[in-house]
Amino acid sequence: MFEFRSTDLDGWVAALTQTAALIELGALALCGLAAWVLAVLLRRTLGSNLTSSIMFGRRIVDGVLFPLLLLCLAYAARALLLGRVPLAVFKIALPVLIALLVIRLGVKVLHAAFSETPLVRLLERSISWLAWLAMVLWVSGLLPLLLEQLDQITWKMGGARMSVRTLIEGGLTAGAVLIFTLWISAAIETRLLRSATGGELSLRKAASNATRVLLMFVGLLMALSAVGIDLTALSVLGGAIGVGVGFGLQKLAANYVSGFVILAERSMRIGDNVRVDNFEGIVMQINARYTVIRSLAGRESIVPNELLITTRVENLSLADSRVWLHTVVSVAYDSDVDQVMRLLKQAAVNQERVLREPAPSVNLAAFGADGLEFKVGFWIADPENGSDNLKSLINLAILKALRENRIEIPYPQRVVHTRDVAANPA
Repeated sequence: MFEFRSTDLDGWVAALTQTAALIELGALALCGLAAWVLAVLLRRTLGSNLTSSIMFGRRIVDGVLFPLLLLCLAYAARALLLGRVPLAVFKIALPVLIALLVIRLGVKVLHAAFSETPLVRLLERSISWLAWLAMVLWVSGLLPLLLEQLDQITWKMGGARMSVRTLIEGGLTAGAVLIFTLWISAAIETRLLRSATGGELSLRKAASNATRVLLMFVGLLMALSAVGIDLTALSVLGGAIGVGVGFGLQKLAANYVSGFVILAERSMRIGDNVRVDNFEGIVMQINARYTVIRSLAGRESIVPNELLITTRVENLSLADSRVWLHTVVSVAYDSDVDQVMRLLKQAAVNQERVLREPAPSVNLAAFGADGLEFKVGFWIADPENGSDNLKSLINLAILKALRENRIEIPYPQRVVHTRDVAANPA
């Protein structure tokens, strides 16, 4: 067991009661004001579209830039005051600022790299607790003593000597390396996907996913090396993983490969209107393993990428975003056909969403049992806004026009003949 010596802590408490502590507090306040002004000027210089930026965040003090500038200015102020006044406040303030910077950096990078999930929130809380715990141990002077005691708990791992201290330091280094690689991948993804649409968006999404996987793989190797694990010993593990992918994980591997194929060949793009297995909707996301398709009714379908490669998929907007729709109308046999066709076409042309080129068409489709059946066909360029609502408007306009011109809309009529069996025996 170690004994904690409180002489340093008592000296800090005594120094905090002196008038020099007010000078330090004033210097820290000036550093905070200067850091805020610099962050505001940088945001105005770089532009206002920085709400999702890791450095800036939604507010000036919400990103990484403000605590980073404050920490740098605090170190500069400490260097200026060193030797002139006894330092006490800075011995506490600097560890606090470092902990704040670590927490803000970890949280912002996790938000940029991953969506809001319970696992991400758990990691955020873990980073916060670890940073504040390290700060308290540092300020109180317990950190060096604790590390010294942890370094004495050792064991043999192959030909290497391991201790609890090296394991903790390796884990922290691994976490820092992974956060750094996630930061780089998030910055690359933001730059690649900026102002990209259609096929270019899909291609850039593929490049972004490939870059993230590569950086995560490199970061994982560096993290394992930092912990002290011999990477040559992973060859057996790599072979086992290969066998697992070949047998048990082949479906998962096929989905990942299919996702990159879809993004690379651009046969399906974000924003396309597609129909898969009788489910029609807009492609919202193309991820590495699955694709999200949202119907006009608000339902979302999670489709494995392998299904999009191996089955028939109707892409209604691959070469042309225009979609052809139609509605069927029946009129009485004694109606004026030319007048009916003119009224039906005018009812479709009057709708704003119906394209003028190609123009709507009206055709006599069939001689029905109850009347003449006309098919009214028309093109639209915005299928994402729905088709049933437009058909309803056209049908209402047709009904109004036919009634105003006294054109009969037939309904099924049947004549039933009865025989008197007693009067007319068979």
